[in-house]
Amino acid sequence: MAENNPYNKYLKTLTVGSKEYIYYDLSSLGEQYNRLPYSIRILLESVVRNCDNFSVKDQDVQNVLNWETNQDSQDGVEIPFKPARVILQDFTGVPAVVDFAAMRDAVKDLGGNPEKINPICPADLVIDHSVQVDFARSSDALQKNQDLEFERNFERFMFLKWGAKAFNNMLIVPPGSGIVHQVNLEYLARVVFTGTRKPILYPDTVVGTDSHTTMINGLGVLGWGVGGIEAEAVMLGQAITMLLPQVVGYKLYGTLGQYVTSTDLVLTITKHLRQIGVVGKFVEFYGSGVSALSIADRATISNMCPEYGATVGFFPADETSLSYLRQTNRSEEQVKLIEGYLLATKQMRNYASEENPIFSQTFGLDLSTVVSSVSGPKRPNDRVSVSDMKNDFISCLTNKIGFKGFGLTKEKVETRAKFMFDGKPYTIGHGSVIIAAITSCTNTSNPSVMLGAGLLAKKAVEAGLTVEPYIKTSLSPGSGVVTYYLRESGVIPALEQLGFGVVGYGCMTCIGNSGGIDENIANAIEQNDLVCCGVLSGNRNFEGRVHPNTRANYLASPLLVIAYAIAGRVDIDFETEPLGTKADGTKIFLRDIWPTRREIQTVEQQHVIPAMFKEVYAKIENGSSQWQKMKAPDGKLYPWSNESTYIKKPPFFDGMTRDLPSPKPIQNARVLLFLGDSVTTDHISPAGSIGRSSPAARFLASKGLTPKEFNSYGSRRGNDAIMARGTFANIRLVNKFMSKSGPTTLYLPNNEEMDIFDCAQRYAISNVPLIIIAGKDYGTGSSRDWAAKGPFLLGVRAVIAESFERIHRSNLVGMGLIPLQFLPGENADTLGLTGKEVYNIELPENLKPLDRITVSTDTGKKFKVLLRFETEVDLLFYRHGGILNYMVRKMLS
Repeated sequence: MAENNPYNKYLKTLTVGSKEYIYYDLSSLGEQYNRLPYSIRILLESVVRNCDNFSVKDQDVQNVLNWETNQDSQDGVEIPFKPARVILQDFTGVPAVVDFAAMRDAVKDLGGNPEKINPICPADLVIDHSVQVDFARSSDALQKNQDLEFERNFERFMFLKWGAKAFNNMLIVPPGSGIVHQVNLEYLARVVFTGTRKPILYPDTVVGTDSHTTMINGLGVLGWGVGGIEAEAVMLGQAITMLLPQVVGYKLYGTLGQYVTSTDLVLTITKHLRQIGVVGKFVEFYGSGVSALSIADRATISNMCPEYGATVGFFPADETSLSYLRQTNRSEEQVKLIEGYLLATKQMRNYASEENPIFSQTFGLDLSTVVSSVSGPKRPNDRVSVSDMKNDFISCLTNKIGFKGFGLTKEKVETRAKFMFDGKPYTIGHGSVIIAAITSCTNTSNPSVMLGAGLLAKKAVEAGLTVEPYIKTSLSPGSGVVTYYLRESGVIPALEQLGFGVVGYGCMTCIGNSGGIDENIANAIEQNDLVCCGVLSGNRNFEGRVHPNTRANYLASPLLVIAYAIAGRVDIDFETEPLGTKADGTKIFLRDIWPTRREIQTVEQQHVIPAMFKEVYAKIENGSSQWQKMKAPDGKLYPWSNESTYIKKPPFFDGMTRDLPSPKPIQNARVLLFLGDSVTTDHISPAGSIGRSSPAARFLASKGLTPKEFNSYGSRRGNDAIMARGTFANIRLVNKFMSKSGPTTLYLPNNEEMDIFDCAQRYAISNVPLIIIAGKDYGTGSSRDWAAKGPFLLGVRAVIAESFERIHRSNLVGMGLIPLQFLPGENADTLGLTGKEVYNIELPENLKPLDRITVSTDTGKKFKVLLRFETEVDLLFYRHGGILNYMVRKMLS
């Protein structure tokens, strides 16, 4: 709130109890405010409160207020947005803290005060991405996994503990606490913020370095994922520059069936919204059907927002939101404050009301039409009803290779393989379940599906059903509260009996931290080219993500994860095929053990109580005894070690000067990779295990490490030498230069095949700039700053694609890379490009956002592309060589 803010005349006083607060009464802006979608009201409050006619101008306020007209502007209307806070997880948080530490060094080296580099905007970092399922199906699996997590990640954890002390305004939540988005929902979210210097109230808004930050929208907190680089700028007090979004209203009506779960609902919505096309838009849910959804149900839908492509999937706060805050042990004083503010500013929703704001478009879903569903085998938006699952999987086997096909010949479909496990013989085939994991924030934040899984497990055990011992089963709760209510409701013994004992508190299998599988099984799969399966209650199932040996992966509710684990295969028709047979010959079907919504709700009301949240979160910031004993360095500058293979000072500021560099044209560039559609951030910068023959493995071996010490790419994101070598190291990467998938490419001057990193190094010796050519949706998937940093370190200057995922485009800009888009109707094929040409890209001095610029080749081809710098700020970052360099120069000035 600036002193010279022209909107201070709209400040009003709100009394809650004995305290007085001030807030901006936006309804004073006129009838236009009442017509705005609730999500846009929050954007409007931000620009009103931060209006200083410098970084946020009066025109910005008018632009948001006139959303109804501006949202449909052909060129887009850009606005600044200052979130209330930033949230990070450790895979993306470690490199952010590394960058902050390196920025301090850069400021010091250039004669400035390094202590100026601090988060100005509050930042919370939850360590949840490091723990792996190394041990499962044993009573000591949890302790062993946590011990190994500390052993592997000691350097990273020590560095983060240093950061917690060295930087102001940064909270580090220690490992073993839960999944970032669930901790955010249950503990960190404020819903309404109170200013630190003045008692001003304003909406809680958040950006995060994980694409599923959107989960918090289920509670009425506006939040979304941004690039790690962009998040660092926000932490340093910068506004996000964004295009005023269209808002799609999505009406929910009717009632869910007794046997339908929130997972079934979200997979249905995800497929529908992906078909509609909501990329870059806000989706705001409304309608009477929302009233029947718990906050956990809404959060599940909001969590999957990146999978349907929207920026946010927003549920405005209502009475259910307030009840949830009470249930999760927020104080009554805080809840009254939140309620008072939301009512005063007309941000409190009544979903039963027929009065709705104006939306850009409206769509809807009758909840009664939702059926039991899974999604896969390679994408979250490929929903399959469980009743169709058997036939769908069988057809996938012989379909041509693609999102719904594996390209097997009919002769290979019947292939079976035998192997030994614990001294006993077993047989598997296509469709056999190898990994079954109840994991990820999508579901483990939701008591209804977690308790549902527990009740199903209990009935299964009572019926004598079992899970084959070779299937790697696991349960990784989103927070300690989940274990608490599962234990209190008496379902833990049954879950453990089926192999679903608690193995850790973190994302685990959902992000590829599934750990190894038995070598005999792996050999059987590889030698017989089997399409074996992972079934997980997560939110991502892209190729190569879950495990190298599970070529098909299906997202499912925790209940169905257990059901498919019992069945041992995905090609089962639960309606006609039993899960097992009792001693008396009676067949046991899935319907016999499936709990109703009413059964689940009864147990939930009994056992999910505020006392649990109070007990779990009272000690969350203390961490385990291992965390407490860990000694971190003192001092404001980090003492970098040349011996460390985890934490290394990055080269982003090497040779940097105070003066702005002159932009260089891209001339005589070579194509490093020639890619197709839907290249994900997992393809570009994998988070999983480090392949033993990869450039990263060779580097680690040169440092004296053995393969068992390699850990994962995700855990080594604080070391640029490893991450550069791990760029494009996904075994499922399809490069059109090569005859088979994998992390190799051609060194074009002599057509020599080599690892991508080695090829880039060869080009670097000759100072040859590199580009990447790709198809549609380049950079989909998890928000990963290394998916931009890695190509930058390989010498990539530009990416030419048919379209870009929103966050990844922003990350490319943040690293000074140029995102270029083929014009509508054009792509590499229509232009006759082979990728083997030499390219020149014109970059005139007077570049403007969304310019059309010329690309030419040595073969005489010339074509226009769209410059995907969308704002003047994007251009500013590019001219500085990236957002981090810009921030360093800004701090110096």
